[in-house]
Amino acid sequence: MMPTVQTMWKSWLIVGTLVLICAVIALRTGGVPRINQALASGGGLFLSVLPNLILGFLFAGFLHVLLPTELVSAWMGHESGLKGLLVGTLAGIFTPGGPFTHFPILASFLSRGAGVGPVCAYISAWSLLGLHRIVVWELPLLGPQIALARILSSLAIPPLIGWLSAWLYSLFRHPV
Repeated sequence: MMPTVQTMWKSWLIVGTLVLICAVIALRTGGVPRINQALASGGGLFLSVLPNLILGFLFAGFLHVLLPTELVSAWMGHESGLKGLLVGTLAGIFTPGGPFTHFPILASFLSRGAGVGPVCAYISAWSLLGLHRIVVWELPLLGPQIALARILSSLAIPPLIGWLSAWLYSLFRHPV
């Protein structure tokens, strides 16, 4: 279930078109110096995230090699049910890091037999309930009462999103 060139070309086309539109606007509003400024800014951002990208993809590669398909399928597979949704949710809550780490890992999980539901529960839990963000940002800045109210009200959301995502994905794959 790893993305292929055949599935990614649409995304590349959309982003490439947006880049070209922005380049034309930059050229018209500031000429070549503005294009150079945009290229320098984008290049600087790329270099700043490059270590995360490299580490994230290397980690995903090692997980792909080291995690047995049977283990991933048993805990997070299509047939893992509520257990898979809860494992995905807990993994999303307790795994620190940004998208450069998580999405390659999740692609590796998918290639090893993880189901769409547990993977979507993971993404949702990481976004809503990431422990590292709660401890570093939410508790100190908003206080324990607000943090606890938000956390408790959000706990059911990742498994629900995982279940709904799996259901919708099966509809997309096998339309009635």
